[in-house]
Parts: sequence; C-alpha cells; structure tokens
Amino acid sequence: MSPRQELIRQKLIRQELAAAIFDEVGALTRDEAGITREAYGEGEERAMQAIERRAALLGLAAERDRFQNLWLRLPEDSRAEPPVVIGSHLDSVPRGGNFDGLAGVVAGLLLLDALRGQAMTAPPLRVLALRGEESAFYGKACIGSLALLGQLPASALSLHHRSGRGTLGEAMARSGVDVDAVARSEALLAPAEIAAYLELHIEQGPVMTARDWPSAVVTGIRGNLRHNRIRCLGEAGHSGAVPRWLRKDAVLAVAELLSRMDEHWRVLLQMGMDLVMTAGICTTAPESHAVSVIPGEVSFSFEVRSQDSATLERFYELFREECRTVATSRGVRFAFDACLASPPAVMDAGWIGCIEAAGHARGTSVEQIASGAGHDAAVFANAGVPSGMIFVRNANGSHNPDEAMAIGDFADGVDLMLKALRKAVPSKISTCPHALA
Repeated sequence: MSPRQELIRQKLIRQELAAAIFDEVGALTRDEAGITREAYGEGEERAMQAIERRAALLGLAAERDRFQNLWLRLPEDSRAEPPVVIGSHLDSVPRGGNFDGLAGVVAGLLLLDALRGQAMTAPPLRVLALRGEESAFYGKACIGSLALLGQLPASALSLHHRSGRGTLGEAMARSGVDVDAVARSEALLAPAEIAAYLELHIEQGPVMTARDWPSAVVTGIRGNLRHNRIRCLGEAGHSGAVPRWLRKDAVLAVAELLSRMDEHWRVLLQMGMDLVMTAGICTTAPESHAVSVIPGEVSFSFEVRSQDSATLERFYELFREECRTVATSRGVRFAFDACLASPPAVMDAGWIGCIEAAGHARGTSVEQIASGAGHDAAVFANAGVPSGMIFVRNANGSHNPDEAMAIGDFADGVDLMLKALRKAVPSKISTCPHALA
C-alpha cells in the first residue's frame, strides 16, 4: 500500500470513529423532538460517560476534576507543565442538535488518538470536556469554565432551574461537584497554568453554508448583556369596557418597547456598529388567558450582543430609557431581574495566524469569521489565556434538532487544527500518518 493509500485509509477510519461517537452520544441523549443534555443533569452525564467509555477503548487516560469537568490525555504523557488545552462542552439546549459542543470534544479525542506513538508535543496536549456551557436551564452560561478558573460568582449557585425546580448549586452537588469550593471561588487552574486554549465548534449561523466554507478561523466572540425575566406590569380589565385612553395594556406596552428598540438597532447598524438584539421569551400569565381580558402582565427576556463593550453599554442604556418612556406613556411599570453580562472576547492573533498558515500549507485559504454566539473560549481568552477557535460548516443553524454538520467538514476542521498545532507548538512530531483530510 502506497503512503497516499495509507493516508486515505486512515482518514476513513477516523471519520468512521467520529461518526460512531456522534451516533452513540446522540442516541443516549435524544428525546422526542431533539437532543437534550441538561447542564448538570441526566443527559449531560450520559454524554460524559459515553466519552469516558470511548476514551477507555482508545487507551486514553481520563479523569474528572473536582468540578466534574472531564480531562483526557495520552497515558504516557503525565507532565505537569502548562498544556495546550483543546476543549468544548457536552451539554445542550432543550431539544437542540447533536453537534453543538460535542463536536469540539470529539475533535480533541481524535487529535489525541492521531498523535499516539508520536514524539510528545512541547507543551503537553490535554482535552477538556466542560460542563454547563449553555444558559438555557439556569440562565448562566459557561458555568464549568468559569468555575474552573474561580470566576463563577457564588450567587450563581442560587439560580433556579427554568422550570422553577431546584437551584444550580443543588444540581451541581448531585453531579458530584465540590460546591463548597465553587462557593468560595476556588480556582482549579490559574490562567498561567494553561499554555493555550483551542476550541473547534460548529458555526451556529448560516454564513459558512452560504459562502461554501467547510472551516474558518474565528476572530472574536460577541459579548452580551441580558435579562432572563423582565415583568411589564399593567392592569387587567374587560376588553369591551375599558377605552383606549384608560387602558394599561402590558402586551401593547412591550410591543411598543420592542418596536422602539428595533428602530434603534436599525440605526446603529447603519452607523457600522456590530449588534444583535433578541427577546426570545414573551408571555402573558397562562392563568389569565382569555380573549376578553386586557393583559395586565407580560414577562419577557431581553438580550443584546456585540463585539464592542461600548456598543453593548450604549444600547442597554437606550433600552432602559425606552422602558421609562413607555412606562410613562402606557401607565405600566417594568420590574427587572439581575442583568447578566458576558464580555466580548478577542481571539489570539498568533493562533489566528497559525490556523491561516496551516490552511495555506495544505493549499486552501482559511476565511475569518466572528462568532455571534458565546463559547467557553471567551472565558479563557478574557482570563488572559491565548485562545483560538475553528468553526466548522453546519447547515440549518443551531439550538434546534436539525443541525447538519457533514463528517467531511468536521474532518477538515480537525485536520486544520492538527496542522495549526504543528505550526504553533515546538514539537518533534513527524508528519502524522493519521491526518484526517
């Protein structure tokens, strides 16, 4: 068999392995309408155990830290010096897709397997499967990575589950997390103890599919300001008996507010600012639903994202001003829960350059793209860890059951990361015969 034929054979083996892992984890965590791997819940734990079993079959060393994040390494590499960490998360939104987060963990596992028998990299290579990246269940994102670095506020442990049952701290304790250590902001790792953090992730929007990019390098990650629940409090009344001028209609007040904010959004975009706005939850109280009742209360969420902190702050101030204006004109008031903030992050220029150079070395260009969604990579980058991200093309968006990442595109992204590692990390590794593409 020629070297070229052996390369093709190994490529197919790796792709089959990746597909088998995706299928296994997907089958274990599928519900009637998609994939559900609840943070610190049953689905996420099933995924963690599946990755542990697969690592054991591949002869990799696996252990959980005191916060129940999972670490993988080559068994012969037990060096304690700061490693390059390849990571992502294993949880999902309710009824989401199979590749969001999981793709990055599988990529790391395959990279370790591809390096088996090669001379060790310098620094060491570690794979990290993080808990609780999604904010869908407790309203707080990147829980595992923040806790790992001692940055999860103790107040987060009191956040209640979206259904109202139990708190984050209780769920973490059931999962085996050392909650007392989390509460006192004990860091399991200092930023200086990590040489770099790299993450492969599906793109969660339509850009790469529209532009026919199988993989791309991420330049930055949008930060966000959000309220999980704002209450607009008006006055219920009979729909036929209260004239317009005496109404305190909460639905119309929220509709006017969001319309005003949409116009501000349009103007700021025309000025060249990076900005997205979403009110993903908007509901009246079910117990008072009736066509003949003027709604007296509406609960809604509000979120704004941008790569620029000043833009976030400016738009949020506009939002609060418009709340005051609408409250006065409509005779309602707004009650706010805590404003949660995630700062924007910039990916490391050196790693961006290495990923681009890796693409050029194999004869392909690597386009740049910004991430509108948040990722654990932002936590590490903002803590001072040099961080890089590779996006893989994914049809049909994300946070829905129809995520559609092709295994060939995934292999392209993993190969790009492997080649970038060789360019960035001093190494004695020869050209790996197990390259994925």
